[in-house]
Order: sequence, then C-alpha cells, then structure tokens
Amino acid sequence: MKSILITGCSSGIGHAVAHGLKQRGWRVFAGARDADDVARLEGEGLESLPLDLNDSAAIRAAAAEVLARTGGTLDALFNNGGFGQVGAVEDLTRDALREQFETNLFGWVELSNLIIPAMRAQGHGRIVMNSSVLGYAAFPYRGAYVAVKFAIEGLSDTLRMELAGAGISVSLVEPGPIASRFRENCLPHFEKHIAWQSSVHRASYEAQLARLNNPGPAAPFTLGPEAVLEKVIHALESPRPRARYPITVPSVAFWWLKRLLSTRMMDKLLLRASGEGKR
Repeated sequence: MKSILITGCSSGIGHAVAHGLKQRGWRVFAGARDADDVARLEGEGLESLPLDLNDSAAIRAAAAEVLARTGGTLDALFNNGGFGQVGAVEDLTRDALREQFETNLFGWVELSNLIIPAMRAQGHGRIVMNSSVLGYAAFPYRGAYVAVKFAIEGLSDTLRMELAGAGISVSLVEPGPIASRFRENCLPHFEKHIAWQSSVHRASYEAQLARLNNPGPAAPFTLGPEAVLEKVIHALESPRPRARYPITVPSVAFWWLKRLLSTRMMDKLLLRASGEGKR
C-alpha cells in the first residue's frame, strides 16, 4: 500500500483527491487545520490529522506523526492547502501579503523539507504542488494569489532539478475554474485586509461581492475536482510523471496563448476574461 500526505483536505480539491486515492488503495493521511474537520474526515474513513500551514510546530508535529505511523517512509506528498487573497495590488498591506505567502508557500516548503529526507532514504518519492492557471497568467485583483502561485512554479522547477537523480519527482497541477468553496473561503481574508469601502476600486469590489453573494451558474469551462484527481493520479502513478498538468480549457488555452501572443495582447485577453476585474 502506497502512502501519501495531503494538505487542505477539509473541502474542494484536497477532499476529492484524498477520497479518490483511498479508493485506489492508497493509504491517505488527510491534513486539515480545524479540529472539527479532522474529526469529520476521520468519520469518513480517512486517517486525518491536524495540520495548520501557518504554524511551524504544527507542521513538524504532523510530519513526525505521519512518519511514525508509516515506520519512517512516505511515498508521496500533495501540497494543496491554502486560500486566495483578493484585492488590487495598491490595496494590499504587508500583512495581507505575508499571510498569503505564509500559508500558500512557506508552509508548503517547510513541510516538503521535512519529508524529503525520508524520500531520499527510501530512494523514491513523488511531490505534487497544486498551482493554478494564475501561476502563469495574471488576473486583475488577484495580485497576492498570482504572486504566490508564480513563486510556487519557480520553486517547484528549482526543486525538480535539485532532486534529479534522487528518485523523487516534482509535478505541478495547474487548475483553472474548479467547482469548490474557493471563492467563499476568500471572503474572510478580503474583509480582514482590504479597506474596500474607501478604495478607488470600490465599484469593482462591489461587483465582485455581488457575484459572490449571488453566484448564479458556474463560470464557463468549470470542472469538478475529479478533474484534478485524474491528473494527480498520473503524477503519482505514471512511470514518467510530467512536470506540469494544466487542467480545464482556460488553463490549456492560456498556457499556449502566453507563448504566442504579445504581452499587450495577452493583457487585453486576460482583462476581458476577468470581466474587467469584476469576476
């Protein structure tokens, strides 16, 4: 039985991937920040444990607990937990950026660095990073999230080269629109950090909030989280895992368009796709 640690399993992609891999015979360690979610995941038949990516002590405890349960081995790690900080760049505070990077990058790196020695010792391992189409195509009002995803892309490329010859692969999954609670989970962080009522971008924020409170039909090309599961399975089980897995039509399209179009044309296309920042 192969083993994997997955972060951010309370809902969405992490939840779907945890259950999907368990059904395929993997031993899944499902990390979640809140105790209630840990208990719920245990009730669903997963081996769950508390894992707060903002807390170094919690990260060390989770890594130690997983390795203790497996006898010091771990076949795979799926770095997935995080959130999206919404807001125009000129409205972002240092604290907002710090919080985004603490959860979505620094916590991932710290956890990976605790697991890599076990993978080196066993001579094999798979590390999968949940990036985004926003890891290579910037949208307005997503500056903090775009920045952290660009950082994940670059760091993963570097890590992949540094682990060459160690038997450890590093893959990026790059979802576009996926049905999840992602937008709802953005709201507390937006309200905490963005003084939107006094911003020059207030009209755009009001449109975004209205869309969030009355979401209507899903955005075009939205897929369920099982689309991510399919690519994660390939990254974990294929003898030749890919470095990148774009997921959904927009992810594939923007990947190629960025290489074919000028920066000016790409900006116009991305502005139009984002509804001039109102989506």
